[in-house]
Amino acid sequence: MAEVSGFGATVVELYQSFLASLPPLLQTFVNLFLLVLVVTVYSIFIWKFYRFIAQKNLMDLNLNQYNRVEKPFATKLLAGLFYFLEHIIILPFLVFFWFIVFTVFLILLTEGIPTQTVLVISAVIIGSIRMASYYKQDLAKDLAKLLPFTLLAISMTRVGFFDFERILTSLIEIGTFFGSIFQYLLFIIVLEVILRVFEIIFALFEVEEIEVEETLEEN
Repeated sequence: MAEVSGFGATVVELYQSFLASLPPLLQTFVNLFLLVLVVTVYSIFIWKFYRFIAQKNLMDLNLNQYNRVEKPFATKLLAGLFYFLEHIIILPFLVFFWFIVFTVFLILLTEGIPTQTVLVISAVIIGSIRMASYYKQDLAKDLAKLLPFTLLAISMTRVGFFDFERILTSLIEIGTFFGSIFQYLLFIIVLEVILRVFEIIFALFEVEEIEVEETLEEN
């Protein structure tokens, strides 16, 4: 664990002084209570998280309802623009927000793992869930629940987990990972674009198959 300085060191010292002023039994109670609080907040986040992130379409803005153009070409052009805005611009930023929150929790709950490695783990989990959501939403939900809770279970078996001072220090150090996080935003955008392109291609093939079947039935 890296040493903290400045404001971070002051916060840790205040926490240590606060604990030192309490009887040993009460120190244990405060430490356990804060750890239970962290795990509970994490669990609530995952419970909300998996229901949201496992959906293929994370939102239903239906921006095309604002398409008032009457000319066919302009209508299709504007519909394409709304689709791009909703699914290629806004949606990846929503995924990115959940990626940041999930990464913050991983930094708090894990020990001895470099921040860059935590970012990669978080990106792999989020990317896998998003990819699975385009195949089967139930599979994506299982991944979104299983992987984060498995990480929590592994973290709780480590000796240093039951040290709230370590979590407090990690919380103070979180700001250091923002410098290298935007490459993961690019990754999320590219991944969503690729998934949408394949979805459109598969949809076109399905339309062509239906048209061929209808033609054969008519003949």
